[in-house]
Amino acid sequence: MTETVLKVKNLVKVYQPESVKPVKALQGVDLELKRGEFVALMGRSGSGKSTLLHQLALLDRPTSGEVKIKGVNIAELSEKERARFRLEVLGYVFQDYALMPELTLYENVALPMMALGVSKREYDKDVREVIEKVGLKGREDFLPAELSGGEQQRVSIARAVVNKPEILFADEPTANLDSESARAVMELMSDLVKKHGQTILLVTHEPDDERYVDRSLWLRDGRLVNSKVVNK
Repeated sequence: MTETVLKVKNLVKVYQPESVKPVKALQGVDLELKRGEFVALMGRSGSGKSTLLHQLALLDRPTSGEVKIKGVNIAELSEKERARFRLEVLGYVFQDYALMPELTLYENVALPMMALGVSKREYDKDVREVIEKVGLKGREDFLPAELSGGEQQRVSIARAVVNKPEILFADEPTANLDSESARAVMELMSDLVKKHGQTILLVTHEPDDERYVDRSLWLRDGRLVNSKVVNK
C-alpha cells in the first residue's frame, strides 16, 4: 500500500476583516495525498485553492481542523519547529518565481541548503545535479534577469526540490508563462513524479493541466466537491 504523506481532516479557515462579516474561505476540507502522486487542486478564482495550499504548506494557520504530514500533527509544532519543518520536508514553487535578483542561478538553487546550515562542500554536488535535471546545466552563473520566464520557473523548481522534499507545493506555476514555456514546466514536474517519485500538489486554473496529473480535486466555495482519477 502506498504511504500517505499528507492527511487533512475537517480543515476550516475563516478570515475576520475589521468591520466586515467573516469570510469562510475553507469549510471542512478532508483530503489525503499519497507518496509519488501528482495531484491538481482546481476550481475557479475565489474557490479557496490558494488558501488551502497555504494551510497545507505551513504558510498560514487554519482556524480549525487537523493537518498531518508524515504523521506529524503540524498544530503541535512551535514556530521554530515549523520553520525547520518547512525547510527540511516541503518545497515551494510560486507563479512569480520568487528568485533573488542579485544571486546567480546556482546561488538561488542553493538557498534552502544554505538556510539549513549545510556547507557548500556538502551541497555542491546536489545543486549541480538538480540544475542539470531541470535542463539548465552551463547557466549556473546567470542572473535571473538573464533568463527567460520559463527558465526562471525551472530555477524555482530546482530550488524547491534540491533538499529532496517529501511534498512539492506549486501555486499556479505556469500562470505567467507563454503556452510553450508552460508546457515545458508541466512536463518537468510530471517527469519529477514519474522518474524520481516526487509528490506534488499543484494549484491550477487551467483545465488542460489535468492531462499531466494522476488525480484532480475540485474546490467550490471552500469545499471539495469532486475528486477524480485522471491518469494511472
